[in-house]
Amino acid sequence: MRLGVHLPHIGQKASADAIRRAAVQAEELGFADVWVSEHIIVPSDRAYPPSAVFWDPILTLTWAAAFTNRVRLGTSVLVLPMRHPLPLAKELATLQNLSHGRLILGAGVGWLEDEFAALGVPFRERGRRMDEGIAMMRAVWSQDPVTFEATYIPAVVEKMRTLPQPETPIPVWIGGTSDAALRRSLQHEGWHGSRAMPEQAKPLVARLRAERPGTDFTISLRSGWDGRDESVLRTRLEGYAAAGVDHVLVEPAARELNDWLAAVERIAKAGEGMLS
Repeated sequence: MRLGVHLPHIGQKASADAIRRAAVQAEELGFADVWVSEHIIVPSDRAYPPSAVFWDPILTLTWAAAFTNRVRLGTSVLVLPMRHPLPLAKELATLQNLSHGRLILGAGVGWLEDEFAALGVPFRERGRRMDEGIAMMRAVWSQDPVTFEATYIPAVVEKMRTLPQPETPIPVWIGGTSDAALRRSLQHEGWHGSRAMPEQAKPLVARLRAERPGTDFTISLRSGWDGRDESVLRTRLEGYAAAGVDHVLVEPAARELNDWLAAVERIAKAGEGMLS
């Protein structure tokens, strides 16, 4: 099982130096990958997300890529229906090439209706826009010139060109635990669930493996850690491995950068044997 860690690009700890230090630390400790999340704009009267400070995920990963050589770069997750797929496809292809093929596109439909309203995107169409957006990006990543007939996304693409294309394919892991998310993930390269405990993950893993038994499909889970007990985290990671999970992203619960970096060192100790 591979182990990844979130980058400190959210809240008061976020800074260019924090992201650089955390990315370099993760690579030196042997983590498989580093991850970012996304909110573009959030209501001021909500308890969650707990901070409106979300550094842009793609730019954050580009910055992290500049200081690392091996560690992979993942999004947990990009809310694809909120973005137009044509500029996004170019940004992701550029990052894939700048990083020499290290990108993992974790993608989800989103949940914060106010955020969709602020961006002028129909919330009730987000699943259909997600599917169409991925199809459009895959088209421009593989065809030159490209023609794509869109239904939900405002776009007219008829024998057009947009380069560069990714030098190596960008794997797509679908986030979410709904039936729709699980079904959607089977059409791509992986599933990236969130916060399920090992006993909850086991039937989901069995369901997905029944449909996609090969190594070309990755089962990944995101798990928070409060930093209190390494043995609890170790037991949880062992439970994920026993359930058949291929990859776990751990997000420390720390508000200050030094506490965050210390927590990542403790995660590495808890995950000994799971690091490269």
